[in-house]
Amino acid sequence: MSERLPDPALVVLVGASGSGKSTWARDRYRAEEVVSSDALRGVVGSGPHDLDASADAFALLETIVAARLGRGLTTVVDTLGLEPERRRAWLAAGRAAGLPAVAVLLATPDGECRRRNAARDRPVPAPVLAAQLTRVRAVADELVDEGWDVVREVTGPEPPAPTTPAAAPATAPDRRTSAGLEVVLQVSRFPWGEDPSAWLRAVALAADRAGFAGLALMDHLVQIPQVGRAWDPIPEPWVTLGHLAALDTSLTLGTLVTPASFRPAGIVAKHAATLDVLSGGRAFVGVGAGWWEREHLGFGLPFPSDRERLDLLESGIETMRALWGPGTRAYDGRRVSLPETTAYPRPVGPLPVIVGGGGERRTLRIAARLGDAVNVRFDPATFDHKVAVLRGHCREVGRDPSDVALTVLDLPVVGRDRDDVWARVERLRGRTAAAAYARRTHAGTVADHRERYADLAARGVSTVFVSLHDLAGPDDVEALAGLTR
Repeated sequence: MSERLPDPALVVLVGASGSGKSTWARDRYRAEEVVSSDALRGVVGSGPHDLDASADAFALLETIVAARLGRGLTTVVDTLGLEPERRRAWLAAGRAAGLPAVAVLLATPDGECRRRNAARDRPVPAPVLAAQLTRVRAVADELVDEGWDVVREVTGPEPPAPTTPAAAPATAPDRRTSAGLEVVLQVSRFPWGEDPSAWLRAVALAADRAGFAGLALMDHLVQIPQVGRAWDPIPEPWVTLGHLAALDTSLTLGTLVTPASFRPAGIVAKHAATLDVLSGGRAFVGVGAGWWEREHLGFGLPFPSDRERLDLLESGIETMRALWGPGTRAYDGRRVSLPETTAYPRPVGPLPVIVGGGGERRTLRIAARLGDAVNVRFDPATFDHKVAVLRGHCREVGRDPSDVALTVLDLPVVGRDRDDVWARVERLRGRTAAAAYARRTHAGTVADHRERYADLAARGVSTVFVSLHDLAGPDDVEALAGLTR
């Protein structure tokens, strides 16, 4: 299968008895996603070949198909699919549900269908099978005329859909994927039990073995509601990154992101320069304006207005760059004046600054003027627009747009296989509809996400920060190894 089918989608299988429809579906979809007329004959009749139960089985099939499509869930209809009236009704239902409509024609050679049929306990009578085979030859043109979004014809044995690739080598000299991306693990939850230090070390070492380019930590004073409960642990990031810098890894280390609203820029500059020295030049700094009032007030810190926080972000980056520069002379810049810039140790080399946020009027303009990169949540509907805005700001401030790298924060659900993916969706979705949650988190296998990341690379993204909703420990990190290949 050279091209992955859309998902979620309505998928209607078409083919004669013995063409391999059920096997094809079983190799690619979860059992719950496949609605089979034969299986439903077994539910309402004496078995899958009880033709007397066909009317009841098809009535039940239509109910199940309508219910799944109504929830936006992938639905694979496993029947002969040779009746155009039924196909058109399913196509209309898929359209009404807003799902892509896919027809898969199993055009298996006649001789193979006959051989498989003869090997069954209850073979289809030869004249019936002959009529089906004749009908299949006419169906291809009908499918084109019916207007399906995708028509896939399978004429012979087809390999199963790609599965999770093998783990990356323990030491990878080039930490970019085959698509040219760097993949960085963002750790946002810390179920570390009785030994926090051991848990942190194990997760970082697993990330290194799995081929991740780096490890990032959020910078919050209280665990945010999008991740966990307020009383869940969330460590101070710069102390934690210093702890991890002592490990023998190749990981870059930094924050995504440190708020300018409660971290004085000069102190952040000192944190980052020290981390860079201790790690041998592997530090980066993600900075943002800050957004959560609760953590400010709970720690006795003022919560400035939106405009003031963005002012702090802009002046903060300028301050850090001044303190990382050579010498100790005074600095008089656009927003910042310093009587001296005595700040040792200096970073080992240029220290990358990633500006977090997609605000089009100020944040992206700050990134265009002062950032080495910008980090946004990837939303296909708005990403290209925000990139265009960023590039426009770059031109306005006289900077080459290619000087500002594009990075995205990805919050995916990743499973070993399709069954595991949907088990995780059910466990994590809370009160959100399953299809909506799966769509929002791009729920899929490692292979699915690698394909998505290749698309991000094609859009100009250089780095993906991956943050798991259900990270429990190093095993979960090592299971992501295929993402980094």
